[in-house]
Amino acid sequence: MPASPTESRDLAAMLAWQVEAGADEAIEAAPIDRYKSSTANPQAAALSEAFAPPLKSTPAQLSEAPLATPVLKPAPVRAAAKPAPARPAAPAPGTSSPGPAVSPATTGARELANAATTLEELVEALAAFDGCALKKTATNLVFGDGNPTARVMFVGEAPGADEDRAGKPFVGVSGQLLDRMVGWIGLDRTKFYITNIIYWRPPGNRTPTSDEVAACQPFIARHIELVAPALLITVGGPSTEALLHRGEGISRSHGRWYDYQTPGLAAPIPAMPIFHPAFLLRAAAQKRSAWRDLLKLEQKMVELGIS
Repeated sequence: MPASPTESRDLAAMLAWQVEAGADEAIEAAPIDRYKSSTANPQAAALSEAFAPPLKSTPAQLSEAPLATPVLKPAPVRAAAKPAPARPAAPAPGTSSPGPAVSPATTGARELANAATTLEELVEALAAFDGCALKKTATNLVFGDGNPTARVMFVGEAPGADEDRAGKPFVGVSGQLLDRMVGWIGLDRTKFYITNIIYWRPPGNRTPTSDEVAACQPFIARHIELVAPALLITVGGPSTEALLHRGEGISRSHGRWYDYQTPGLAAPIPAMPIFHPAFLLRAAAQKRSAWRDLLKLEQKMVELGIS
């Protein structure tokens, strides 16, 4: 006998309620008694007999009936997890961690760099140095630009295509942005000096390798010692890592003051990392943070009487 319209609506409402509750799939056409013994699944039958006695049993029967111990497959034994290697402790704020050990390959570079007593002699030493493979693919040696007697020194990463052609650092689009940025705090290339940790352009403007950075490391260290600025600004992550040995990344170290020290310096130089202008061209949202960093630089210049 077909259901009445009222019953149909009630059934539809009940079905909708079940769907909302999550019962949206029919497993079997008829209900299944899960406590009933089944020969198809012996393990389930053992569990049924052990933990679900017949419903019609009397209390006395329930108390006298022994409980069967089910036989279950043991869980697979997992190998003990290896302990994670301990992380080295991060250096305290305001200090730089020790740099990497000097390899024998950089000994010749260090001897050449330390023998230079002027910037002109350092340029000649770099021209005679063949320990960096980038020299073979670059057009020009990109040494430095600006005022070598200035009290503020910027150090970037490596020359790009425009810098390679001109033989001067930071003359391309990112360099022009940097000039405009520091111009707002009263700096121009007559009031600051600028260079890179790498003196030759990496092919395709790729990031310099650790070997290339190590080859040029003695020269940039001597470069800073000869300029002897009152303030050192590392531009970008690679420059910050190479000079200040910060491992946490430029996004965390920018805008904070650290001490830069080498054996050739009479005293540590206050150093602050900032974002590279090439990064700001891709991530305009970080320009606000870059502006705050420049204001910190301006404040430090006022404290030291730098105009």
